Amino acid sequence: MSIEIVAIGGYGEVGKNMTAIKVDDDVVILDMGLHLPNYIMLTEEEAGETVLSRKLLIDEKAAPNDNIIKEWRKKVKAILISHAHLDHIGAIPYLAPKYEVPIFCTNFTAEVIKEILKDQKNNISNDIKKVVFNKIYKLSEKIKVQFFHITHSTPHSSFVALHTPYGVILYTNDFKLDNNPIMEEKPDYANIEKLGNIKLLILDSLYGNFQRKTPSESVAREMLKDILLGSNHKGKSIIISTFSSHIARLRSIIDFGTRMNRKIIFLGRSLYKYCTAAENAGIAYFGKEVELVKYGKQIKSRLKKLLREGKKNYLLVVTGHQGEPKAVLSKLVDGVLPFKFDADDRVIFSAPVIPAGINQDHRDIIERKLKQKHVRIFRDVHVSGHGSREDMHELIDLLKPEHIIPSHSEEIVIDSFMELGERLGYKKGKTLHKVLTGQRLKL
Repeated sequence: MSIEIVAIGGYGEVGKNMTAIKVDDDVVILDMGLHLPNYIMLTEEEAGETVLSRKLLIDEKAAPNDNIIKEWRKKVKAILISHAHLDHIGAIPYLAPKYEVPIFCTNFTAEVIKEILKDQKNNISNDIKKVVFNKIYKLSEKIKVQFFHITHSTPHSSFVALHTPYGVILYTNDFKLDNNPIMEEKPDYANIEKLGNIKLLILDSLYGNFQRKTPSESVAREMLKDILLGSNHKGKSIIISTFSSHIARLRSIIDFGTRMNRKIIFLGRSLYKYCTAAENAGIAYFGKEVELVKYGKQIKSRLKKLLREGKKNYLLVVTGHQGEPKAVLSKLVDGVLPFKFDADDRVIFSAPVIPAGINQDHRDIIERKLKQKHVRIFRDVHVSGHGSREDMHELIDLLKPEHIIPSHSEEIVIDSFMELGERLGYKKGKTLHKVLTGQRLKL
């Protein structure tokens, strides 16, 4: 028996997710993501449109350094992608061409990858294969793969199960156990539980130090409803910024904006990209409800028309919830785009500040500028897409894996999660494994 796991990125750090797993002599790669804070330092934007060299991305620790598996490159059978967030797919244009293998992912994820490649005017030779949930795909004589529906903060997220002669390896980056989701079904508990014989669980432990269960997306919807429909916004402009990939959140914003009798405009390339992918995947149709405006010149022209018609008649959804200098919100605040803030105009951040220095600095700057203009700011109108400690406990109870590797979190959080693992009967170094980026583990 031979199973070896290499943590290429995303272990003891948040983002840059990439894992290689070798079963005997066959290898698969799970995810190819960017480290968004480092990427933003290079580009001043989060949308992923800027094309940089692979060497620069790796040198600046924005992309995984896959040289650690250089000797495995010809043994790789497939690239398996869990979902459509940039910290899981953003490095595909740079790294995937090094591996002459197909990319397996869900429908929406495939459409987002295609939009990223199109926006970057980038072509890759890898065949992008859209998977069907629960169907088993043969990758080699030793490895089969199966994708299971799980809830997260972007559509068509999945658990990825590797069926091997030695048991199942289950990869769960990223997840929440949302039993009241807005757009999709609740997690596929029944089929996930049927897996059985789980040799290894690679577990999203981002909030492994939060003693709680992560609230449902339906809670965030009620928060938005309370602000948009429960307050008097007459005569005031309303601007909302949230994750472009959060289609369910965007759906809620559209529903309430429509009930307010406001015209809804989405401004920014990232919003255009993800909404187009959602329509191409057949999971959301914005139609006449929303006007999508992508490029800078188009945005300028549309804003001039908006000001003539009266901004109080509109609800704007814009990129830039982290305060990225090149995003639409910063350009509105700085006057780069034709827009004037009046006192008591509303800016709603339906996203948290990502806990990294550059994000916090950018958000502090933009909030300070908004306060100088006497704009009313609504922060943290959001619930996370990641499970917390009680969700992890529940998942472990459901799966009963033999081994666990916590992932997608900083080292201090991994240490906190290890306490939970020990309480559940796992033993450090034997069945509960602390693995950091650049390290290997043999089972």
